[in-house]
Amino acid sequence: MKKSLSKKFALIFLITVFGAILIASLISNYRIDQQFDKYLLEEHERKIENIKEMIEDLCDPKDLFQGVHNSEIQRYAVLEDLYIQINDVNGNRVFSSGEEHLYHRRMMGSMMGNMMRGSSKKNMGEYTEEKYPIIKNGEKIGTMIIGYFGVGSVTERDIAFKNTMNQSFVIAIGITLIFALIISSILSKQMTKSLEKITKVANEMRNGNLQIRSEVNTNTLEIDQLSESINFLAQTLQQQEHLRKRLTSDMAHEIRTPLTTLQSHIEALIDGIWEVTPERLKSCHEEIIRLKKLVEDLKNLAKLEKDNFYLDKSGFDLSDMIGKAIESLRSQYTKKNLKIVVDIEPSIKVFMDQDKIKQILFNLLSNAYKYSDEGGIVEIGVKVEEKIIVWVKDGGIGIPKEDLPYIFERFYRTEISRSRETGGVGIGLTITKALIESHNGQIKVESRVGKGSLFTITFSKENMHR
Repeated sequence: MKKSLSKKFALIFLITVFGAILIASLISNYRIDQQFDKYLLEEHERKIENIKEMIEDLCDPKDLFQGVHNSEIQRYAVLEDLYIQINDVNGNRVFSSGEEHLYHRRMMGSMMGNMMRGSSKKNMGEYTEEKYPIIKNGEKIGTMIIGYFGVGSVTERDIAFKNTMNQSFVIAIGITLIFALIISSILSKQMTKSLEKITKVANEMRNGNLQIRSEVNTNTLEIDQLSESINFLAQTLQQQEHLRKRLTSDMAHEIRTPLTTLQSHIEALIDGIWEVTPERLKSCHEEIIRLKKLVEDLKNLAKLEKDNFYLDKSGFDLSDMIGKAIESLRSQYTKKNLKIVVDIEPSIKVFMDQDKIKQILFNLLSNAYKYSDEGGIVEIGVKVEEKIIVWVKDGGIGIPKEDLPYIFERFYRTEISRSRETGGVGIGLTITKALIESHNGQIKVESRVGKGSLFTITFSKENMHR
């Protein structure tokens, strides 16, 4: 069963926090145990040294142990939970603190057998006796025996301290987990709330509402980028849908006109209203040619759908090729009384696909011819600066400002161009742009309605002939 992102996020956060706390607690508890056992061992050694110094100070070489000091050593033994015995040099016992006060230590040792594991080598409930010589003025005058249960003679306060510390760890873990649960719930809701909004927008787009936009305010970079991507996708799909509808309308208009003309001409010939003459047959032929051109445009569109154009590069003189292209179109330009102004830097040697460059120039010069009014001026030039620059400028009808961002989109035609008898389906500039980019070049346009357009192409010097 699939789980929501908020539940997954909360679960992962809790597991991470719990694992971190558990590991930190185990490490901390282990280190504290080590330090606590070390502390007990040091305290034990300090007690032994203190009792040794006290006994050596109280003992007299003549009378090994004076009775006046019995009570003092007895109190010390009871206070520190020790058994103290003093023997003379012959091994005779002259003092004993007794073992009754150690009974509770034996019971305590059995209760703490598992708790007080640490660096000690002896079992904490095991009774141990150690012998030390009594030295006075550099001479051994007797022997002391010190007995105890467990290293460090752990007291009830020590046990209570360690139990309190362990309980504190457990309480801290519980409180932290509750706090982590609250925080994870808040964070997961904040994060998934934005994702739910984006998902809702995506579902609306899937149902055909391409005007909807994601309005998510968040300081999370990835979610903000996802929201922007969804909006860009919606805008792109909306534009493509608009272009698709325009293509349908344009194609219907472009195809209907020659078909209607052919139908009326042929019906007139069949009904005998018209006689079959070369002029009328030529008119029908022209409409067929127009239909064929539309089919060729669609064929070029299929080529455009391919990932890459195949480039057959070779070295040639770009200046000379542009000059020849202009001469081939000069007679056509003369029919509209268009003047061609040429500004070509001579002998620019390039290494490109010559046929593709010819097609680029033909498309731009054809557009300049189609959309220029009779008696206008068309400028074409090429020069080399930091890059190879080619430009075509006309003084024709121009392009509206709102249409400039879309003129290289397939099927796009401005309302001004559609109102003129120029034909085509609006993919000439799309193909031109694709051919230029296949040579790692760029094309840009500047235009004003009624003032004409300027198309500028730039190629890197890498395309220069070596």
